[in-house]
Amino acid sequence: MEPNFKLKNLNGEEVTIFELQEAMGKGEVTSRELVMYYMYRIATHDQSGQNINSIMEINPDAIFIAESLDKERKTRGIRGYLHGIPVLLKENIETKDKMRTSAGALALENNISETDAFLVKKLREAGAIILGKTNMTELANGVSSKMWAGYSSKGGQVLNPYGDFFVGGSSSGSAVAVASNFTSVAVGTETSASILSPAIQNSIVGIKPTVGLISRTGIIPYSYSQDTAGAIARTVSDASILLSVLAGKDDNDPATWKNHDTIDYSTYLDKNGLEGAKIGVYRDVPLEQFRDPDEYDKILFNNTVEELTKAGAIVIEDIEMPAFDRKWNWNKLNNEFKHGLDNYLRNLPQSMPVHTFSELVEWNEKNSEKALKYGQDLLKNRQHLVNPLKNPNYILESLTDLYYSQNEGIDYAIAKYGLDAIMFPSYVGAEICARAGYPSVAVPAGFKDNGRPFGVTFAGKAFSEPMLIRIAFAYEQRTKHRKKPLLSYK
Repeated sequence: MEPNFKLKNLNGEEVTIFELQEAMGKGEVTSRELVMYYMYRIATHDQSGQNINSIMEINPDAIFIAESLDKERKTRGIRGYLHGIPVLLKENIETKDKMRTSAGALALENNISETDAFLVKKLREAGAIILGKTNMTELANGVSSKMWAGYSSKGGQVLNPYGDFFVGGSSSGSAVAVASNFTSVAVGTETSASILSPAIQNSIVGIKPTVGLISRTGIIPYSYSQDTAGAIARTVSDASILLSVLAGKDDNDPATWKNHDTIDYSTYLDKNGLEGAKIGVYRDVPLEQFRDPDEYDKILFNNTVEELTKAGAIVIEDIEMPAFDRKWNWNKLNNEFKHGLDNYLRNLPQSMPVHTFSELVEWNEKNSEKALKYGQDLLKNRQHLVNPLKNPNYILESLTDLYYSQNEGIDYAIAKYGLDAIMFPSYVGAEICARAGYPSVAVPAGFKDNGRPFGVTFAGKAFSEPMLIRIAFAYEQRTKHRKKPLLSYK
């Protein structure tokens, strides 16, 4: 029998952080009850019922932490909006507790971190409860070109709660957990589309911020130039609250040194935020840009454009972006992945079975029955890269990526048309924004006739998160497209 928690008296399962804080302030619900409620849903839906498989493991101290924060609320007041709010973390984010950090790799399944990632420290300081860790595409999709998105040898396959649809990029576990109401909010990471894609596929909100807005310290790396953590939530308001806590300067991450002062992004939640906003619509997207043609829906995209206009936005149709169709090379990402992962493995405790990139490949081969369902062609192809950061192709590509994605891409379009933001269908703008290091916000934009979620992405220049949040929130509040998935019990 489902615990008789008071959550249902608020707004069903789709309760926002603002609503939760108001209810907890009135004594209508406690953090302990909230944690137990989400744990119950995980037990009855994630590992049974539809076997969604989004959770890698639960923090065994979550209830104790919630109880202490409930007591603090009564005796000293709250620390902020995240006080007593459960948060799930993608499993490539280090935590100094009883949970493991493996990025889904069996060779790393017993990796116990000695420190919290910088962003985890900020979450704990804000009073958030680390509820657990989520499944993900193994090593952020760095193992095999044949590996299905959302699969890891440690955690298995994450499923889309809306049906037999593509589940999205490597942060799929975090996105599915949020969509299925297994947590209030979650943290994902993105190199290219790993937050935006699963957000779109699961009818939720994903904020992929400017590279450097959030520290990468304590996250198993893929790309020095493109990696970033980001916020995943059911609403723009919840995502903005989480982003406010995650952002900040870190002495150990030079990318964060260009950061602005601390910003409360929830102050940009303006229902009238589309009035006068100048938004360029990028339509020239061939279907091959999508993983499969069914991802795109012309009618739903046109409806979105119409809603922007009705809300007072100045819409510029068919904007030009010269670099969008550029064929991007992978020298930069291949070399950064090899170097970054090799460095991470070399710093692991001696008790771990692998300490170099080559040892990881060898370990996988020896344990291929369990570890290599889809092979490891990507790892093997990168294994033999020597002096990755000395490679001239890598150096040149690092420069040309920035030039084309910025000067001939996002910056070009924004300057030419005087835009506040660019809107892409689905997540097709993820690649050019990732190469530029620029932010994007994905929001639900309806459902196809077969029940598949559809969404759009608003993108802008570096540190334009306030404007993107304002636009995304106004669109979300006007349309209210999100619908929760119907989960079944076993």
